[in-house]
Amino acid sequence: MADQSSIQSAASKSIRPFRSSEEYLYAMKEDLAEWFNTLYDLDIHVDNFMETLETGYDLCQHANNVNRIALEFQQQHPEAAARMRVPRNEVVFQARNALPGSFIARDNISNFIRWCRQDLGIQDVLMFETNDLVLKKNEKNFVLCLLEVARRGSKFGMLAPMLIQMEEEIEEEMRDQITYGVLDMRRERHHLHSESPVHPSRTQRISLCDLKNLDELVREILGCCTCPSQFPMVKVSEGKYQVGDSNALIFVRVLRSHVMVRVGGGWDTLEHYLDKHDPCRSSSPPSWSPRGGPASPPRPAAAPGPEPRSALGGARRDLGHGDPAVLAESPHGG
Repeated sequence: MADQSSIQSAASKSIRPFRSSEEYLYAMKEDLAEWFNTLYDLDIHVDNFMETLETGYDLCQHANNVNRIALEFQQQHPEAAARMRVPRNEVVFQARNALPGSFIARDNISNFIRWCRQDLGIQDVLMFETNDLVLKKNEKNFVLCLLEVARRGSKFGMLAPMLIQMEEEIEEEMRDQITYGVLDMRRERHHLHSESPVHPSRTQRISLCDLKNLDELVREILGCCTCPSQFPMVKVSEGKYQVGDSNALIFVRVLRSHVMVRVGGGWDTLEHYLDKHDPCRSSSPPSWSPRGGPASPPRPAAAPGPEPRSALGGARRDLGHGDPAVLAESPHGG
């Protein structure tokens, strides 16, 4: 049985009060800040996230590092690289006199944005504009763009943020499910399966996500609803749940103190997800979330689904498994 004190701490721990509609953005910034700090020995925190990156200097340096790692990948794996979009245009930037809001800083940011569009081909829906960072008026798209840059870099071997690593493991499990599902169907068709079918051995996954604690955290969040008939959320397997009255499946993982849900091409917090999909929560007036902040009113759109020392074989932090029903909608799969 999981340690109740640690579960309670993870469920209620809060650096600041959250509205459920804001927590998913906080969780992504927290993940990206740790990722940048690991790659470049910076000192980025959630509270200074935009300010630290607003000169564009670190963004352009990262873009050029992605280019370098991509080139190394292309040289080592030419056949795989031929099927991928490989960035190669150097991003020009200036470090001297790159003060926040200055012309040089704006030019740095503009060059990074151009690289994201032209070399990586990032979709407009995930892009930000120069003023979004300089004036800090569109934090969400800035964060989503960095996560997408991290996704692309991870395909060439760069260390990825935890959220991206969880996505990759989910996609791997999806492929396993499809592969072994086809094998089972063939066995059944040819009457070759026995009472205890034996599948080819699978590689043992290393995971830092405590799935035993995860299920209890999910139950605690669901328990915040006091309705006689609670919104159904049935555990199908470790970290995978069937929600609502349909057969929809979602993946749930723990990211530090946040319980996260894989949604389409990105992530949301479980509390915000329930605010939008649980009829009881979505129709009720704003209330207080378990983390101490006022829950937001219902929102019409779901939150989406970003020399490095670990770029050449650094240890990964694999964190979870995955689901075809959700990821079929993802633009980032494969």
